[in-house]
Amino acid sequence: MTAVTLREVIDVLETAYPPSLAESWDSVGLVAGDPGEPVHKVLLAVDATAAVVDEALKWGAQLLLVHHPLLLRGVDTVGAHTPKGALIHRLIRGGCALFTAHTNADRANPGVSDALADALGLTALRPLEAKPEPATDKWVVMVPAESADAVRAGLFAAGAGALGNYRECCWTTSGTGQFRPVEGADPAIGSIGDLERVAEDRIEVVAPRRSRAAVLAALREAHPYEEPAFDIIELADLPGDRGLGRIGELPRTRTLREFTADVAAALPVTEWGVRGAGDPDRPVRTVAVCGGSGDSFLGLAAAQGADVYVTADLRHHPVDEHLRTGGPAVVDVAHWASEYPWCGQARDLLDGAFADREGWHARVSELRTDPWTTAARAVP
Repeated sequence: MTAVTLREVIDVLETAYPPSLAESWDSVGLVAGDPGEPVHKVLLAVDATAAVVDEALKWGAQLLLVHHPLLLRGVDTVGAHTPKGALIHRLIRGGCALFTAHTNADRANPGVSDALADALGLTALRPLEAKPEPATDKWVVMVPAESADAVRAGLFAAGAGALGNYRECCWTTSGTGQFRPVEGADPAIGSIGDLERVAEDRIEVVAPRRSRAAVLAALREAHPYEEPAFDIIELADLPGDRGLGRIGELPRTRTLREFTADVAAALPVTEWGVRGAGDPDRPVRTVAVCGGSGDSFLGLAAAQGADVYVTADLRHHPVDEHLRTGGPAVVDVAHWASEYPWCGQARDLLDGAFADREGWHARVSELRTDPWTTAARAVP
């Protein structure tokens, strides 16, 4: 069996973590590497630090897959005289590609927050901030019955008629169309000035809104009329199963003190540790989580009915004000620790696709890339 190519790995990653889910300011996808090259070993990590690059090259990895972008903001050089440029040069010279899945992995299902929720034992997960399903149109087309098959085929070829795992979906009813061609018309049926009544089919299909131009072109190409009659109806946005954060349920009620200890036991150890805010004896069962910096969702966690909200990088004033207004308890963890479980999720994804291919091996780096290296707590 042939070796896996980088292009195949990218296809799997972009299917699971579509680039379209990324924030507009984000930088995701292939940073360095040749899609045509073979990949036998993949190292996964949250950050592409110098130590992680050392590990990838020493192990002989052909791909380093990370969550945080190495080149998030625009640069005008990746010269080896710059810290980030030096890492890019080392990876290229060592034959190791670099790929990033960031906010697209945050919003995916499953994604970063799902991995965090799974680590904490949550069930019945749903997005904390759901991303709407892709915008769709409903097309209603009137066509002479004898031309209905050709028009349907044209609409389907342009991307219309897809519903989940089904294709060529439509609804057709029959009726009578009426029109009177006037001076300047070039009617396919009838004559100038004469009222015509024609047996017509009414075809209804849905199509992605982004495909509107292609569907319209296909409709005009396949339809026999000079001026086909059709409607385009913009359908309401529907909440999807993808989005930022997750909310779910613990198998049994815990106090905030107990739950904070559970979180510390479930996540990798950091100098930052795990901190809880709120009444330590407060019972908690419904838990909201957001991998990474999530203080912007404090209000949303309250609105969704969470008993406690787990995230990273919480600040003094937002937490204080949140608790003063009666919001749920909060648990603050290290940013890196909240996203580290995703590495295992992404590894399992790749193993599921390529474990049976020649020489394949993927592993998660055990290096702690959390920047905090020491901590102290005064003894009373």
